[in-house]
Amino acid sequence: MWPASRQPRHLIAALAGAAMLAGCADDATLGRPKPKPETMTAKVATPGAANGKAPLTLARISTKSGEILILEPDGSVTTMALDSPEGQDAFAVSEADLMALNANLDLDLGAGAAPDLPPRQTAQDKALEEFAARTQPALPAWAEGTAVDPADFMGARVASLAPGGSSDLVEVTANLRQGVDADIAFSYATCALAGWAKRNGGPYGRHVRTLQDTRDGKLMIGAAFTLSDEKPMGLRVMETEETLRECKARGIPAA
Repeated sequence: MWPASRQPRHLIAALAGAAMLAGCADDATLGRPKPKPETMTAKVATPGAANGKAPLTLARISTKSGEILILEPDGSVTTMALDSPEGQDAFAVSEADLMALNANLDLDLGAGAAPDLPPRQTAQDKALEEFAARTQPALPAWAEGTAVDPADFMGARVASLAPGGSSDLVEVTANLRQGVDADIAFSYATCALAGWAKRNGGPYGRHVRTLQDTRDGKLMIGAAFTLSDEKPMGLRVMETEETLRECKARGIPAA
């Protein structure tokens, strides 16, 4: 056994060369292309089909055995060798077949293309659906058995919020007896707007905001609405005729 300090130089060189070759082998292994897949999928046309049509069908080709696996329309699988007469015939497409294939590729994306699928919902459709789920009726829902006292309602008025009085933005100021439920108070303000809108030809009012305060022992509600001839988008929309019927049914005056 040679001491480390006296090992032959040719032995050290041989070991160094082997290490370099091993490194090269590792590098070559890392740089080699990926192995080919065992199978490949293709679409083939059926030659000589009836009515001059050449429907497409799926075929899985084995890269090792040279076999074709064709998925038939009935769900069965036909196996044939790629170099067999049947296999060559599967890929033999005539000019008529190509014309039929071109017709098949002219896809119809109308309702008949996928009759069993539901219509695709767009992002706008989803947003409108979510918005509709958040909308509320013009008058808040009351708890069952809620009763109103005519003495609770102490007068209301409607005024434009624009200096010249020409704006569609109006405010309803409603006075009620102190301690009245907030939903009843807002309903009174909405009914007052409906009565005013009927006299002034306003079909719709969209709720904007509501302020509440107490003054001189009374509850005061300030509710702002925008008026329009067409039904607007809004979480709470007052439709004049429908709201007046609801106000009458609940016993709320439409001042």
